[in-house]
Amino acid sequence: MESHTLSGMLTELICPICMNYFLDPVTLDCGHSFCSPCLCLSWDSAQIPKRCPHCRQVSEKPDFKTSITVSRLASVARWARAGSVDSSEEQFCVLHKAAKRLFCDVEKKLFCRHCSDSPNHVAHSHSLTQQAAEEYREELLKRMGSLWNMSQEMQNKVKLEAGKVESLEEYMALRKVMIKAEYQKIHQFLYEEEQLYVNEMEREANEIIQKLQESQVRMTQHTENLKEMFREQMSMCHKPDVEMLQEVGTVLERSELVRNQMPQPVNPDLTSRCCTGLLDLLNRFRVADVLSHGTISLCMNLSEDIRNMLFGNNRPNMPREPQKVRSFATWGTHTFTSGKHYWEAEVPRDLSWVLGVCKDIIMRETDFVIDFEEASFLFSLKLNDHYYLSTNRPLLVHHVKMPVGKIGVFLDYDKGIVSFHDASNGSLLCSLASSSFSYPLKPFLCFEAP
Repeated sequence: MESHTLSGMLTELICPICMNYFLDPVTLDCGHSFCSPCLCLSWDSAQIPKRCPHCRQVSEKPDFKTSITVSRLASVARWARAGSVDSSEEQFCVLHKAAKRLFCDVEKKLFCRHCSDSPNHVAHSHSLTQQAAEEYREELLKRMGSLWNMSQEMQNKVKLEAGKVESLEEYMALRKVMIKAEYQKIHQFLYEEEQLYVNEMEREANEIIQKLQESQVRMTQHTENLKEMFREQMSMCHKPDVEMLQEVGTVLERSELVRNQMPQPVNPDLTSRCCTGLLDLLNRFRVADVLSHGTISLCMNLSEDIRNMLFGNNRPNMPREPQKVRSFATWGTHTFTSGKHYWEAEVPRDLSWVLGVCKDIIMRETDFVIDFEEASFLFSLKLNDHYYLSTNRPLLVHHVKMPVGKIGVFLDYDKGIVSFHDASNGSLLCSLASSSFSYPLKPFLCFEAP
């Protein structure tokens, strides 16, 4: 075959982006082929829809399969390139005056035939440089795929961390309103403490926001490190066999180190601070033995809103109608129709639970339905191995730490207020306001079956 014909054929095996022989080649809808790593980097910051880097035609497919035939031809081309390298570029064994054409998988070094047969190396696995280079290219491509997936996952986590900042800032504004409303229960001389509470909360929230922002920076930097390692390994794949094999051991070690340094997300929980005298004030309205000492085992019908809050609304194949969940419940021994009342409840630490008041209903057999419009509840939610507090009115996750002991419930029936407190010091967890109550209310505690 004439040299210019062969040269033309080899040109067709060169990626238009990196101008090297294809690595894991893929072909787009338009027919143009590129290295899969090159396409990943090209589309990383590109606008949607994705377009061919060569002809700019929109690509409809989200992913592509490797062109096996093109990949094999590119491997042959690299072998041909390696075979045409001048002998002056070969590495020679000084001891035996012979070319180093064998690669030791154990020591990750090149040896001549005589060295590989020596007693120190004869038991090791050896292969030709071209063969070893292709095998390690495959290994690097696998690791590059893992690095790329990790970088994409880290980018998603960066977005989540950014969302936490926005959520916390919005929640901080809402919590200011709740704190100020709580302090209105106390005399005017507590005004300075109210301001101190708000300032301390803002300071703590700002510290958490700073940690979240720093977490974003760390995750962004780690994403860049992963991509840099990806680019370095891609560049390593394009190096001549001997040069690549001399450096591949170090690159793989640093790649493993980067993979093991994944930053962890920040938990944005605020501290609930004690309000001076509030616990004494609440205890003035204390009602003893509000919840019965015994529990009943029942199958509770959860409304869709409660089910979504407790268990999430993104699970596939979940029925739209109320769902029955095996639970345990403790009903109140009192029914309230007016006045102010305070009681405390021991809640399970490691289970989902619901605590609050609801419309006094008659239980039929062992089934009942909780109606959000006729109840005020505090929920325990487990998200990513961490328990959060949330409420149904409004449907909101509260960025406060879970109390260690009992939870106190304060009901101002006439003003339509239900607030929840850390019973150890009376500090506010959250406060729920309603226009008014027009029906009898019964205390209630429900928790999932272990």
